[in-house]
Amino acid sequence: MQYNPGWNNSSVNLLHVRAVGPGDTLHYVWSSIGAPAVLLVATASASSVLRVNWTRLLSPAPAGAVWIDPPSSVVYSAAVVFTKVFEYSEGRALEELFYPTYDLADFSWDSINHTLNHTALTAEFTGVPATDPGGSFSNGSLAFRVTAYEASGRDGPLPSLLHTANSSKVEFVLAGVAPRGNGSRFALEVVTVEETGVAQKLRSARSIDDEYTPTIFETLSLVAESQNDSSVLSFLQWKATAYGSRTPRREDNIQCRSRDLRAANWSLPVSSVVRAYFGEGVGSTYTVSAINISFGGEDGKVYEEKRYLSWSALLGFGQPPKDTFSPLVISIMAVALGTPTVMLVVGSCVVLFAQRKRYSEYEPIN
Repeated sequence: MQYNPGWNNSSVNLLHVRAVGPGDTLHYVWSSIGAPAVLLVATASASSVLRVNWTRLLSPAPAGAVWIDPPSSVVYSAAVVFTKVFEYSEGRALEELFYPTYDLADFSWDSINHTLNHTALTAEFTGVPATDPGGSFSNGSLAFRVTAYEASGRDGPLPSLLHTANSSKVEFVLAGVAPRGNGSRFALEVVTVEETGVAQKLRSARSIDDEYTPTIFETLSLVAESQNDSSVLSFLQWKATAYGSRTPRREDNIQCRSRDLRAANWSLPVSSVVRAYFGEGVGSTYTVSAINISFGGEDGKVYEEKRYLSWSALLGFGQPPKDTFSPLVISIMAVALGTPTVMLVVGSCVVLFAQRKRYSEYEPIN
């Protein structure tokens, strides 16, 4: 993990996470310069490195300021941008009443230097609006917590996401932010940038196994598929839940819904790191998609009571991790299905034996 490589000023944030394999390298470039975003770049070289022209990156025209050296080693690149947070409530006629949008490109972000943990591979981007006339953020903040992984495993805290060494976690957190209405709900806009020939698809998988995330049976994945061979190149995966506590439990569950995935070529993500890597023509040359992920119960009271909201997602390269039935659930199913079967077999044997014994006491008449 490198913080602001080649730059000694901590007034801006750029975090480079580099995972090196025997013959390839995975690059994650997180940044809060503009809207918070992450670049995902896979290379076919174990020695590829990130280059940053800081003067150009911090200028009004950042195109070409970020690249991977050697450029020929890049086999895939994409970006995920967290652009806006919406706050809304339902009116009397069941209409959604929206308050002024929080544009994350206009936020002021703290330095992540004091939250960067090279041992745990974590960092936290914390921000507040540059202007807050309503004072909603006077005692609160918005944050994106980033975690990298060195091996496969499962997170301890809910929603206990299953991860691999090819993935990283991002946690979206609203803490102490005062709602602007009764029963306010929130939605996060997530924008993806893909190369030509790659399309985003939203998948939903349901399972009866909720051992690791109690009462949550749905996992959603936003996957980038190659239109040539339908292979999955990258993904953003999450459970259909958020939580209203710093130490989440099942009862702290907040309903999470994903709204329509749509093309967003008309709306270029306001992120300097995206423009710096993909260039000024990203809106026309590359595929831009957007999805809104909303949080809130039926009446929206959960956040109003606790003033805390956290939602976790996994992002990475290749196929998203897929949960299989855990040993505990397999054991329960084996007992539940096996016990009646054993009883049926034993009962049948007892009946047959009893019948044979009863008829053996009689002698044939002739």
